[in-house]
Amino acid sequence: MSTTSTTSAVPVADGGQASAAAAAKRAARRRIALVWAGRLGLAAFVIGGWQAFTTWGIVDPFFFGQPSGIWQRLIDLFQNGTEFGSFYANIWTTIQEALIGFALGAGTGVVFGVALGQSRYLSDVLGPYIKMVNAIPRIVLGSIFIVAFGIGVTPKILLAAVLVFFIVFFNAFQGVREVDRNILANARVLGASQLQIIRHVIVPSALTWIIASLHSAFGFAIVGALVGEVLGAQSGLGLVIKTAQNNFDPNGVFATMLVIAVIVLGAEWLIGKLEHRLLSWRPPAPTEANSL
Repeated sequence: MSTTSTTSAVPVADGGQASAAAAAKRAARRRIALVWAGRLGLAAFVIGGWQAFTTWGIVDPFFFGQPSGIWQRLIDLFQNGTEFGSFYANIWTTIQEALIGFALGAGTGVVFGVALGQSRYLSDVLGPYIKMVNAIPRIVLGSIFIVAFGIGVTPKILLAAVLVFFIVFFNAFQGVREVDRNILANARVLGASQLQIIRHVIVPSALTWIIASLHSAFGFAIVGALVGEVLGAQSGLGLVIKTAQNNFDPNGVFATMLVIAVIVLGAEWLIGKLEHRLLSWRPPAPTEANSL
């Protein structure tokens, strides 16, 4: 009798787990649908209101542009290009400067952050100088780079790298300081070398901090490239924006900004994929920002 009841209880338990999993999937799909509905609704409200206010004359389209005009200007830019070459070439120039600056700034930021995070001596010696450089206005640095290296891509790359460096450096530095000291002590007791400790303990522990900084770092890399192009360039989206501004063309300014937003969102999506791959060992937290 007891054997029969035990055997019959197993399918019931399995059925309950299956129904719970199906309910969780439906809830997840419903939440995603609500999120996208909210996003699209907000976009429609803002764009529709903008178009209506400019059409009714409440907002002057000469100064603030108009969504329909921005769309037409965007098509014109892709079809006819700019006076500095094709729009695609200008997009690629800015992406190239931002990518190289991002890689350079992130790489040096991680190296310096890990090194100074482990060594109190290096931190005490170099800390004041890093804070001094971080306090220099970025537009001043951009002007210095342009004077030193001309109006080519080099000053834009350096300015983008500087902006990225400080974001990644401070996160890597703090991430190393937050490593569990008991784990470090156990690794040393087990005979791990300093290089092995850095590779297998310190960097993985600080990786959450480092990856979190990358989400905003690429946006700053784009900003650095654009600021450098506005200060002086032969091509790039910053030069397109500056020219549109000088020609009192708000539709051109907003059209170029829309392209920049798409680039940053694409980079954010790729960094999210990288984060998921590198931190797949970490249990998910319900309060993580990437769950939005």
